Amino acid sequence: MIALDLQDLLEDAGFDVAGVAGKLDKAMELIASTPFDAAIVDANLGGISSSPAAVALADRGVPFILLSGYSFKQQGAAFPKALFIQKPCRPAQLINALKAIRLQK
Repeated sequence: MIALDLQDLLEDAGFDVAGVAGKLDKAMELIASTPFDAAIVDANLGGISSSPAAVALADRGVPFILLSGYSFKQQGAAFPKALFIQKPCRPAQLINALKAIRLQK
């Protein structure tokens, strides 16, 4: 449900959403088969660390934002290539960060 709200928020901000994954296997499938410019990754997908997805994104050269309820200190080492945003965050913070990482590519 949160992912769908996030999708609506991003679409309202003018982004095209290539896909939504609530589980790691779905995220890995999207990364392997779907073209996209950037990603937002929750640190946990269905109770499993999303670090394999982060590695796959980094390998593809896709910039991404890591969202986590944990602090950077608790999560940062597992996701060294990510821009970290701690949850909860303001929608504008997430939108601005996504715009910024898309410009880096």
